[in-house]
Amino acid sequence: MALLFRRLASLSRFAAVHKRHFPELAPFIQQRFLNIHEYQSKELMDKYGVNTQKWKLASTPEEAHQAALALKCKEFVVKSQIHAGGRGKGVFDNGFKGGVHLTTDPNEVKRLATMMIGHKLVTKQTPPGGVPVRKLMIAESLTFDRELYFAIVMDRNFNGPVLVASPMGGMDIEAVAKEHPDQIFKRPIDILKGIQPEDTKYIAEKLGFKNNIVKAQKQMERLYDLFVKTDATQVEINPFAEISNGEVYCIDAKINFDDNAAYRQEAIYKYRDPTEEDPREVEASRHNLNYIGMEGNIGCMVNGAGLAMATMDIIKLYGGAPANFLDVGGGATEGQVVESFKILTSDSQVKAILVNIFGGIVKCEMIAQGIINAAKTVQLKIPLVVRLAGTNVDLGQKLLRESGLPIINASDLDDAAQKAVASLNNRK
Repeated sequence: MALLFRRLASLSRFAAVHKRHFPELAPFIQQRFLNIHEYQSKELMDKYGVNTQKWKLASTPEEAHQAALALKCKEFVVKSQIHAGGRGKGVFDNGFKGGVHLTTDPNEVKRLATMMIGHKLVTKQTPPGGVPVRKLMIAESLTFDRELYFAIVMDRNFNGPVLVASPMGGMDIEAVAKEHPDQIFKRPIDILKGIQPEDTKYIAEKLGFKNNIVKAQKQMERLYDLFVKTDATQVEINPFAEISNGEVYCIDAKINFDDNAAYRQEAIYKYRDPTEEDPREVEASRHNLNYIGMEGNIGCMVNGAGLAMATMDIIKLYGGAPANFLDVGGGATEGQVVESFKILTSDSQVKAILVNIFGGIVKCEMIAQGIINAAKTVQLKIPLVVRLAGTNVDLGQKLLRESGLPIINASDLDDAAQKAVASLNNRK
């Protein structure tokens, strides 16, 4: 139970997100998590005794064909493995429609794999250009008597894990919540006691289980065991299915994990697939930087999440648009400053950079020297506005003035934001 207490604290680190201006940051700052592929979720569920259909992984059309032959199923489901929803309705860059297909023929599995592997799949949740499909999951297709929804999530409103369920599974749960809120059922779990029979019974009854209610409860208990022991922030099963022989299966799973638990979940974090992530975010994580790309044109480098959010707000206030959230942390090094500049300038939409540093643990002269070195290293050709405050600020500003670089010094945050916005207007 101590693990759950630590996770609740870690998920609250950046609770003060400025949702009004930057709603796109909310899911990243309120809960930081690892995302894994569906087949990896299947591996975990198999490990914890959760019922899943037979499946195999394929990276080539030949492997897909061999997987189908080995599974010996009446019907196969061929599923693209990318970190995005809406795969079934997606379209590949070669014009092929659908990232999920059903077939009874192993030879057709091979043909489908040829059309899918190596091509980019565009869905409602991918970037406009799509995401390359490198792997397919070939699985047994099961016939469901009923499709249900079941999830376990960390929820601040309940100060702990909550079971969430709906009899309207197999569809977008957000749409169900909006259009049929009476069909969403929740059951908070006492983090000291853990999941209890009365918790699973309540949910099973709401989902309409009768003769096989015990089987449904057993699956929920095993999913909760997985949730706790892997430091998950979400275990979502859709559909949570009841098949004709009375068994309960977890057909499709989405599992996320708390990034702050990476040090004790090494096996889980080996699942990370950097090819599915923004390369700037991947590079930032290599240098212990917190980076999230956005759609504006003023690159921001700030130390501290709260100060970063305030900086973005004030840029917006003066008519600008931040291109990113980049927090170098309270103990930033000169090397991290250089790497931050490399990441910022790798974004072609960035037309100016605003650096806002409050020197505390990190001294202003060290940051100033890092800025000078970074500007020289990347051969900076866009306006650079710097606001320094705190420890050794005078020395830091002196270094910037004497650097011979066209760095624009700012006296405070308002001045910095105004000068950053003005620098863009002057370049037009």
